[in-house]
Amino acid sequence: MANLYLAIAIVTEVIATTAMKAAEGFTRPLPSAIVVVGYGISFYFMALCLKTMNVGIVYAIWCGVGVVLITIIAGVTYKQVPDAWAVVGMALIIGGVCVLYLLSKSTVH
Repeated sequence: MANLYLAIAIVTEVIATTAMKAAEGFTRPLPSAIVVVGYGISFYFMALCLKTMNVGIVYAIWCGVGVVLITIIAGVTYKQVPDAWAVVGMALIIGGVCVLYLLSKSTVH
């Protein structure tokens, strides 16, 4: 279940962060509400992961996958296309997350 909880935490964090741009400094009510609710759900499910997984591993995967997904969404939604070095950096992040998830004995498989 920890993997499912982590996936929910990641998806809701990505939704909340994407809505943050649309919230325009919390001046727009609906996107602002999505930010608050999204982060609340995300932190709740991340806390559930922490019952069986190490905090550093959970946070690294949550952040790493979130960064990549948000960058992809920002490229499509807001035309914020990353340059070549940003893509290289994200490839390294993906590699690091894969190492943590697949090889570390600190994760739940």
